[in-house]
Amino acid sequence: MLFLKDSLLELITQTSTNLPPDVRAAMRKALEEEKPGTQAAQALAIIAGNVDMAQECEDPICQDTGMPTFFIRTPVGVNQIEVRKAACEAVAEATRRGKLRPNSVDSITGKNSGDNLGEGTPVFHFEQWDEDEIEIRLLLKGGGCENKNIQYSLPCTLDGLGRADRNLEGVRKCILHAVWQAQGQGCSPGAIGVCIGGDRAHGYEVAKSQLLRPLDDVNPNPELAALEERILAEANRIGVGPMGFGGRVSLIGCKIAAVNRLPASFFVSVAYDCWAFRRLGIRVEASNGAITRWLYRDPSRPVERLAKSEGFPLTGREIVLRPPLSEQQVRALKVGDVVLINGEMFTGRDAVHAHLMKNAPPFDLNGGVLYHCGPVMLKQGEEWKAKAAGPTTSIREEPYQGEVIRRYGLRAVVGKGGMGAQTLAAMKEAGAVYLHAVGGAAQFYVRAIEKVTGVELLEFGIPEAMWRLQVKDFLAIVTMDAHGNSLHAEVEEKTAKALAALQLT
Repeated sequence: MLFLKDSLLELITQTSTNLPPDVRAAMRKALEEEKPGTQAAQALAIIAGNVDMAQECEDPICQDTGMPTFFIRTPVGVNQIEVRKAACEAVAEATRRGKLRPNSVDSITGKNSGDNLGEGTPVFHFEQWDEDEIEIRLLLKGGGCENKNIQYSLPCTLDGLGRADRNLEGVRKCILHAVWQAQGQGCSPGAIGVCIGGDRAHGYEVAKSQLLRPLDDVNPNPELAALEERILAEANRIGVGPMGFGGRVSLIGCKIAAVNRLPASFFVSVAYDCWAFRRLGIRVEASNGAITRWLYRDPSRPVERLAKSEGFPLTGREIVLRPPLSEQQVRALKVGDVVLINGEMFTGRDAVHAHLMKNAPPFDLNGGVLYHCGPVMLKQGEEWKAKAAGPTTSIREEPYQGEVIRRYGLRAVVGKGGMGAQTLAAMKEAGAVYLHAVGGAAQFYVRAIEKVTGVELLEFGIPEAMWRLQVKDFLAIVTMDAHGNSLHAEVEEKTAKALAALQLT
């Protein structure tokens, strides 16, 4: 098929960089519902600007471009091996161009393949159908929201909600609990796909396939349609809000399917997706692979801007931080302060933190700012250029972060979703803070990077390497301070009470 690779490359590019119209509409509604001037509204304003930036420059909306997952329907007689080969070639080319981050890691050796190809990646779901054309849908779902997927086995007992039985009321409780447990770690406001029934593996597969439904469709099953509508309303009363800051919008979509199950099993499987809800599709000619039409979007229709204004308005009350930072500077900060970082930052994710537990850092971290980020990087000549650089979910570093702070003199950690009690205790003891950046806002933050000044531990792969960045006006919010205060703990406690109150409605 002469044009299939190019068609798939365009599908990957548009999916990674251009948020679908139904998701844009849901996010526009969320912008209107949050109270102006709140941290939730500020986060949504940054998200809106980021969406516009990504579409205009055709760079990734979020630096975590996820595991490419293809859902493909082919007419009888089409060679699916040929389709798979073209898709793999397109994925590798999109990675080389910086439209996808290299995310395929060997589970035994820990080595990144560098091109998003490897055992089990990309993911393919093939089926035949009676149409004459090939239909290809692509879902890019990042690791942060993938980690917030959850599966329940009914009956069970849920914190705040009591017993969940083998009925739709029990299912309702499970879904609400799934939204609550994601907090800001899943980059809320999010969308969920749900499967009632099936076995453990098939339940998750069906749940993820529900994310292919448009957000504005109506479930053909009246009972499930009513449940979807109810969940959407109740989830937004819990108060998790954008980025877990608290607020009115925690969920922008709920899609539920039911499949038959074994008598002994009653699973509720939930696939959580973030606000950067990237999925598009195409129909192509079976003979040559040329695109005949797009799904979810109309390329001839101009894309409306999501942001209400250009840029993010500063108030003049922001606190400027110039690393290296002193303990006195850090202890003067408190939860809720908005900061602008000017100077040097270092990236460090899972592999770096594990490395630092046994080895000295390649850079002096004393007084430094460590950014939980796996950027998209392209090498241009002898220099590296950052193409996308939003924060990753910080809680994965909880087993290491406190010790890294104490051992190497870090004064600030930047990430998203917050961290736990061990890190909070270390920050109070040593004098450090947690700075929350807006999850997924990869284009907003990459514009704060003036220069990539160095890289070490590149053998871990581009996302896991330790990058040295020169930044200007890098905006973040203090959500954990050096006095033992945590916005994340406060919101979790408050929303747990709101969740429990839904039992009574």
